[in-house]
Amino acid sequence: MCELFHTFAMGLRDFVKEYFLGFWDYETPKVMVVKNRTLGLIYRGVQFLVITYFIWYVFISQKAYQESETRPESSVYTRMKGTAVHGDDILDTVEYAQPSEGGDVISTILRREVTYDQMQGTCAEYFNVPNANCTTDSDCVLGVVDFDGHGRRTGKCVQYYNYTFKTCEIQTWCPVEEYAAVREPALVEAINFTVFIRNSIHFPKFKVLRGNIKDVSNRRDMHRYLNKCHYHEEKEPYCPNFRLGYIAEQARENFSELCRTGGVIGVFINWKCNLDIDPSNCKPTYSFRRLDLRKDQANSGYYYRFAKYYSKDGVASRTLIKAFGIRLDVIVHGHAGKFSPIPTIISSVTAMTSVGICTIICDWIMLTFIDKNEVYSERKFDEITKEPTEHPEPVSTELSFINSFGSNHSDLSDGVPL
Repeated sequence: MCELFHTFAMGLRDFVKEYFLGFWDYETPKVMVVKNRTLGLIYRGVQFLVITYFIWYVFISQKAYQESETRPESSVYTRMKGTAVHGDDILDTVEYAQPSEGGDVISTILRREVTYDQMQGTCAEYFNVPNANCTTDSDCVLGVVDFDGHGRRTGKCVQYYNYTFKTCEIQTWCPVEEYAAVREPALVEAINFTVFIRNSIHFPKFKVLRGNIKDVSNRRDMHRYLNKCHYHEEKEPYCPNFRLGYIAEQARENFSELCRTGGVIGVFINWKCNLDIDPSNCKPTYSFRRLDLRKDQANSGYYYRFAKYYSKDGVASRTLIKAFGIRLDVIVHGHAGKFSPIPTIISSVTAMTSVGICTIICDWIMLTFIDKNEVYSERKFDEITKEPTEHPEPVSTELSFINSFGSNHSDLSDGVPL
C-alpha cells in the first residue's frame, strides 16, 4: 500500500514539475512552404473571402471606420388637412381629425355609426349578450351587472323592442347602441386628405440638427411651397404633406376596406446620415406598414367611441358615435456616423487578425487529410532544448532540401499525394 502511494506521489510530482517547466516554454511559428497546388488554392481562396468580407461588408457597407450614434433626439408634429361633404353638412378637420393637431399619433374618421338621443332609463338588453334572453322575470337576477352587456339588470323580463322575443331589462343609456345605431356612408373624400408631418432630429454627439422640410429663403415662399407640394420619393423628398390614399397604397392596403373596418398604419421616418460629407445630404426616407393584426378578424381594425351631450326637453341626452378610421403612428429611427481613428484601428486590427484563420484552416486540412505518412507533421513541430552553437549541415531528404541561412524556412514539394 505504501509502495503504491509512493509511486503515485512520484508520478504526480513529475507531472507537476513537467507542467510547471513547460509553462515557461516559448512557442514560435515555423515557416514551412508546402508545394501542393490544391492546398495553395484553398489557402488563397479563404484569404480572398476574408479580405473581401472586411473590405466590402465591414468597411464599405457597415462603415466600421465611423463612430456612430443611434439614439437621436426627435420631435414630431402632425396636422390633418382637407374638407369633405357629408350629406348636407360640410366637415372640416375639427369634425373628423382626432386630435386636429397632434404629436406622433393622429387619426381621421372614415365612417361612423351613430346612436341618436340616448337617455338614462330602462330598456331591453341586447339579445346577443350572454344570458340576456329570458321568458320570465325569474330568469333575470336583480342588480346583476354583466360586463359583457350594457348596464344593471332590473329583474324584469321585457319584450325586445319591436320583436316578439324577450330579454332582461337593464338600467343604462337607452336605446342600446346595437339596436338603434345608424350606419352612415363612408367618407370617400378622405382618400385625398393630407397629413402634414414635421419632424426634427438632433444628433447631440455630432451637434447636427436636421429637419424633413425643404429650406426656403423666406417665410412667404415656404408657405406657398407647403400649400401646393405633395411628397414624392424622387421629385419632392422634402415635402411633408402625405395623401391618405398614398399612405394606404404604400402600405399595400385597400382604402375601401380601411373605411369599413379602420386600421393602424405606421409611418416610419428613417434618417441614415453619413456625416463625412456635407450634412445637407442627410435626407429622410419614409416607409409605411399596417401595424394592427388582421388575423384576428374580431379585434382587427381601428375604432373608438365618443359622445356629444345636450339637454332635450329638460332631460340629459347624448348622441353616441362609434367612429372607424385610420390611425397613423409616426415612428422615427436615426443613425449617424462620422470617421474616427479609434473604430478604424480596431476594425483594421480585427481584419488583419482574421486573416490568420486561413493558416489555421489549411494547417488542419494538411495535417488531417494530406499528411498520410506524417511527413509534414515531423517538419512542422520541432522541439529545441538549447540554442545551437553552430550551423547544422544541410540535410537532404526524398521530399525536400532544407538549407538554413539564419532562419528555419522549410520548402516541401508536393511529393505527398492527396
